[in-house]
Amino acid sequence: MTDLAGALAAIDAANAADPSREEDRPAALIYGERMTAELNRLFPGAPDMLQIAARGQHVERWLLPRNDYPDGKEGYLAWRREQGRRHGARVAGIMAGAGYGPPDCARVAVLLRKEGIKRDAEVQALEDVICFVFLRWYFQPFAERRSAEEVLDIVTKTARKMSSEGRARVLAEFDLPEPLAVAFRD
Repeated sequence: MTDLAGALAAIDAANAADPSREEDRPAALIYGERMTAELNRLFPGAPDMLQIAARGQHVERWLLPRNDYPDGKEGYLAWRREQGRRHGARVAGIMAGAGYGPPDCARVAVLLRKEGIKRDAEVQALEDVICFVFLRWYFQPFAERRSAEEVLDIVTKTARKMSSEGRARVLAEFDLPEPLAVAFRD
């Protein structure tokens, strides 16, 4: 028998070890909770695999620091690929301990590696949730440390990753200045 609550609790326990703090709590734990809240809001009744992938999106991310990879786009992309691989493997192990079989574990790893974005509805749903969490919780502090050109670039890249439904919801839910709102229009 599978144990969704047990899998989510194990991901939370792993993320509780994050040394980074936000609101005096482990930052990765808060991120996972925010992912679950946005998933539940955007996709109520999501299947177990999507719920687990959302909660495990950044599981133990701090264990592979970005500065272990070269600066620049190539280094960043290599780091992101390795994070996706590691997250998939770590969450698959957690799932196995919660009674999920190899096909379910493999499916969540696909979601966490974002294989099939724009072609796989669940991968796309996860990406939309990720983008909403970024915009709702992390965009403002991110934007405060960057130039207007850098902010526009990241907003454009964020919008490109989203579904057309997700972009429409962003326009309905966020009061974006016109130069940024343009990126979310089809």
